[in-house]
Amino acid sequence: MDGENRIVLKKGEKAAIYSSLTNLLLAIIKGIVGLLSGSIALIADSIHSFTDIVASLAVYIGLRLSRRKPDEKFPYGYYKIETLASLIISVLIIITGFEIAIESFNAYLNPEMIEIPLISLLVAALSAVVSWLLARYKKSVGKQIGSQALINDGKHSFIDIFSSIIVFIGILSAYLGYLGVQGISGVLVSLLIIYMGLKLAKNDILVLLDASMDPDKISEIKNAAEGVEGVEGVHDIKVRRSGPFVFAELHLETKKDLSVKKASEITENIKKKVKDRIENIDTITVQIEPYKSDKVLIAIPVENNNGYESKISKHFARAPYILIAEVINNKINNINVKENPGSQLEKKKGIKTAELLEKLNVDILAASEVGEGPMHVLSDELISLTKPEGKTIEEIVMNAYKADKTGF
Repeated sequence: MDGENRIVLKKGEKAAIYSSLTNLLLAIIKGIVGLLSGSIALIADSIHSFTDIVASLAVYIGLRLSRRKPDEKFPYGYYKIETLASLIISVLIIITGFEIAIESFNAYLNPEMIEIPLISLLVAALSAVVSWLLARYKKSVGKQIGSQALINDGKHSFIDIFSSIIVFIGILSAYLGYLGVQGISGVLVSLLIIYMGLKLAKNDILVLLDASMDPDKISEIKNAAEGVEGVEGVHDIKVRRSGPFVFAELHLETKKDLSVKKASEITENIKKKVKDRIENIDTITVQIEPYKSDKVLIAIPVENNNGYESKISKHFARAPYILIAEVINNKINNINVKENPGSQLEKKKGIKTAELLEKLNVDILAASEVGEGPMHVLSDELISLTKPEGKTIEEIVMNAYKADKTGF
């Protein structure tokens, strides 16, 4: 795990600790006032706050364990512990929903007057405000670091706002003489809580099963990879989440005879571009494959411009012309003869000729006596070099084409 990931996880841990301490204080206050006032709803809300403490601690433990370095037993790291913590929170949300439903139904059946109602109202209002501030804080930090567990915990705190509002309405209704309002409102909100918990749990389970959860990220990776020079195609892109981070793998198609240096350069460029677009990506696995095209352009140095009857030149750089043959599906489609600008130069003839082939997007050069400088240009531009085999233009073109397709 790199230093940047450690900083990300540490930030999440701090948010979880702050949340736990705040909820502990709220739970104690609501519990004491609930017992003094005889408000069942306030006592239930106090118990609910204690479940929030457990949820925040689960996030903290998950993020803490996620910081452990990969080892022999867990070579991909411990990031999924954070997702497991998120699932625990989702289950707690569902349980909380059922608890509120039961308490609300009981409050509807057996309404009671509340002692010290004004203090109880103040505590319920304070709980709602603090829950709102906590929810915004945890959701903001969760989005910054890409922690689904912290985002879920933030949503849990948003539920706490509804819970505190229900308590507030119930106490106010009881104070005004409408004792059954709290129960009805509580049942409705509890159904919303249960629905949200099930939805979050579903996402957590899908992440643990390595389901593809980020179609937008697949498009971003594809666009980034296709923008790198030397890439002919991108396919089989797979993206999975592990805790707050994303792991990706993709297959690239490049021209044949790619050098190790060029392959490494293309891979690094892709990784850099993808990481620039997706901040919370941890690892990108790139597999390079030769690009299979029906069309191949083959270049041959020639002495004159006579089409198929052109005389083959023994010299690459000094050849007055370069014949370009387009072969599609084992047949010569057409040929073009271009003047060689390098033949007129006193120095760097071969490099200028090689640059012409690059400009024409040539795939194969059938030639002899290619110097070291031009060879570097050809290699960098992924242009294959083969010896001219045959007596006629057609024979040389087809032999070069077959050699390229078979690898011999």
